Amino acid sequence: MGTKKLPPMEVVARNAEGKTTPALCATPPKEGNSSPVKEGYNSPPLEGCPLGRGGRKSKNYFSLPYNPKLRSRAKELRKAGNISEVLLWNHLKNHQFRGFDFDRQKIIGNFIVDFFCANRNVVLEIDGSSHDDKIEYDAERDALLTGLGLTVIHIQAKDVLYKLDSVMEMLRSHPMLR
Repeated sequence: MGTKKLPPMEVVARNAEGKTTPALCATPPKEGNSSPVKEGYNSPPLEGCPLGRGGRKSKNYFSLPYNPKLRSRAKELRKAGNISEVLLWNHLKNHQFRGFDFDRQKIIGNFIVDFFCANRNVVLEIDGSSHDDKIEYDAERDALLTGLGLTVIHIQAKDVLYKLDSVMEMLRSHPMLR
């Protein structure tokens, strides 16, 4: 099964009020760059980017490439309430897990990840049966995320449903979440 081609991504930055503007601080890809980040993506803007709101780790949070056309889809996914995601979210939200700030259905590039922790640059992906036919899509997403310096942790949906305590223990002992 082939992957669906997505439109070119428009990279934007957010200002302190949360409004988006073209990411002038994004650096264009270098010639001959062997990064796994696909052509058409800009490197994440780092220096000189606008600061974020409140306690956000704005250099990590607001510096990631972002496709604003996916906002409504991310909102739909948050409202849909996939049971395994909701169960895990109840343990991650409001800084409950080690005081870390997690986001649910965060847009990174042309992808929407299940959970993102800016404190540790970690993405949590809940893999259920819907991922069985998306091997190429998942590999492309993981390549982009790791190319941006993020760690991707995959968790099986059935483990969240039936072994949530074990999942939480695995997350507590993961080197990137200590």
